[in-house]
Amino acid sequence: MTSGRYILTLQCPDAVGIVAAVATFLAERQFSIEESDQFHDLPRDYFFMRTAFSKKNGGADLAELQQAFASIAARFAMEWRIHDTAERPRIVVAVSKIGHCFYDLLHREQTRWLGGDIAAIVSNHTEMEPFARWREKPFHHVPVTAETKADAEARLLAIMDESGAELLVLARYMQVLSPEICAALAGRCINIHHSFLPSFKGAEPYTQAHARGVKIIGATAHYVTPDLDEGPIIEQAVSRVAHHHTPRDLVEMGRDVESQVLARAVRWHLERRVVITGNKTVVFA
Repeated sequence: MTSGRYILTLQCPDAVGIVAAVATFLAERQFSIEESDQFHDLPRDYFFMRTAFSKKNGGADLAELQQAFASIAARFAMEWRIHDTAERPRIVVAVSKIGHCFYDLLHREQTRWLGGDIAAIVSNHTEMEPFARWREKPFHHVPVTAETKADAEARLLAIMDESGAELLVLARYMQVLSPEICAALAGRCINIHHSFLPSFKGAEPYTQAHARGVKIIGATAHYVTPDLDEGPIIEQAVSRVAHHHTPRDLVEMGRDVESQVLARAVRWHLERRVVITGNKTVVFA
């Protein structure tokens, strides 16, 4: 089944005629362009594009569409993909004991805001199991120790395969992923952390920040890489802090910002609005 609506994302060296070639290709096949965003990275002389298009009467065979576009892609040396929006993306959410991002993602999925479906929940603890069961989501308890870490990560990858998920979301999953699983999930794993890193590392970062009298707190959502918390950034936000705020206030404010930033990053990924380029991203939000 096809939706009749598709999304093309591409990146390539900049050249004259890219937009014209894409527009002509779609017009010749009776597609109507709904959205089109472009970005020219001047320092690299590189071009990025996201185009959503549809056919008023019925859809099109995705394989045939991809085959037909391949010659244009080759002409401009494009990295590209065409997505059929009928194929609703599926995600796995990994969480430990702190549930605010997890709860928020489930709510946004229920309201159809998220842009995809949560296929399974994975946790190294059992605190979130009752809530997952209440929301009728498959819950997988996968304990992690130094001795079982490799097996636990293999199980995590298996759950993604079994559920047909394309994206792993670390919703305050308090485990550092190995370089091997980071490589296996390159561009398909999003993490959230407070923006204090690396200034306030370790336990109780909000208490550390309060002791230093910070004036803003924030959060960062990024793709996971073997370099801890240094992957391509998708979204960030901050909140003002006043002198009367307590460490507890900072924790609550931080959780609110974390939930919003992670949700936006996940939605933009699922809507094919994020293009990874090196250690950066282009976000057509």
